[in-house]
Amino acid sequence: MDVKSSQASPVLADPTPVNKSRLGVHSSLLPSFSTSLSAVPRKKPGKLDDVRSNGWLDAMISSSPPRKKAVKDFNSLSDEADIPYLSWMIRYPSALNSFQLIMDVARNRKLVIFLDYDGTLSPIVDDPDQAFMSGEMRLAVKSVASHFPTAIISGRSRDKVYELVGLTELYYAGSHGMDIMFPAKNTVCRDELNCVKGTDMEGKEANLFQPASEFLPMINEVYNSLVEITKDIKGSKVENHKFCVSVHYRNVDENSWAVIAQFVHDILKEHPRLRLTHGRKVLEVRPVIEWDKGKAVEFLLKSLGFSNHRDVLPIYIGDDRTDEDAFKVLRKAYRGYGILVSAAPKESNAFFSLKDPSEVQYFLESLVKKVQQDDE
Repeated sequence: MDVKSSQASPVLADPTPVNKSRLGVHSSLLPSFSTSLSAVPRKKPGKLDDVRSNGWLDAMISSSPPRKKAVKDFNSLSDEADIPYLSWMIRYPSALNSFQLIMDVARNRKLVIFLDYDGTLSPIVDDPDQAFMSGEMRLAVKSVASHFPTAIISGRSRDKVYELVGLTELYYAGSHGMDIMFPAKNTVCRDELNCVKGTDMEGKEANLFQPASEFLPMINEVYNSLVEITKDIKGSKVENHKFCVSVHYRNVDENSWAVIAQFVHDILKEHPRLRLTHGRKVLEVRPVIEWDKGKAVEFLLKSLGFSNHRDVLPIYIGDDRTDEDAFKVLRKAYRGYGILVSAAPKESNAFFSLKDPSEVQYFLESLVKKVQQDDE
């Protein structure tokens, strides 16, 4: 890891053995392991059989497992009930236990850090407006960004995630990477459509890349429609993330999940250029374009001048299904490591795992400590 020549990225924010065949890991990456804007008329949802037959309801249940309150330490797993978790940890070893191995691979390369927000830097909470990161986590992220280019790629709007994080040292990509801001001096925009000049939160000139800009009127229309037709469903919450709309059902009685899903289904039937993705107790309506968090990672690496993957080791830390697109890019291109944040076993394209945001914080603090030790 090239820690002595590290530098902070300009902040932008605005407008345990591993199965190598499973990972498909290149030997240079993986060391040997010893272990309409008008008012919308009220209407009833279509036939609820729609969302049952197309698997939406099953997907809502499977993507929303109950949160585990506590997980035993890996070394203390002995109960028969913990065998599935033990087996999972062998396949997705702790990034903390594997920290030195990761650093060995990072030697002579520049680290670039990508972070999800919800469930990664902040805990998953019932009210998304209350998903605050701790002061200690903010300091850890700030410290990492002072040494390595660091970006947050969130499903939230770029403005909202900047409001929650409040650090100008970072790059911010909102709406699952469909709204990216980066330095004006960067020349990557010359070859990209949907890339315009803008200003960051400090009023400085910057480049703004929005590959789904033509969908803005449609997204606003869908948002207004969903707010109106779901307003009588207790606990439901609809958020406009600029280039996508989220319908939260975490606080909705499970008997009403099918009704919410059917409302979204009916909206999508009227807008074939939009599609559905599932998150943690949230349905997300997004444009049908070839863009996701994985594409955002590739774009940011290119804009940062790291097109040659031999010179850089990207690390992406996230907890959600949408982060799998980024994990997949890093794994398939032999470029870097995906780290899944989860206290429960689930399939992933990640290389390593961390249990919760507290472990994410410790991992970030360990990166900073490593740099400081190497500089001494």
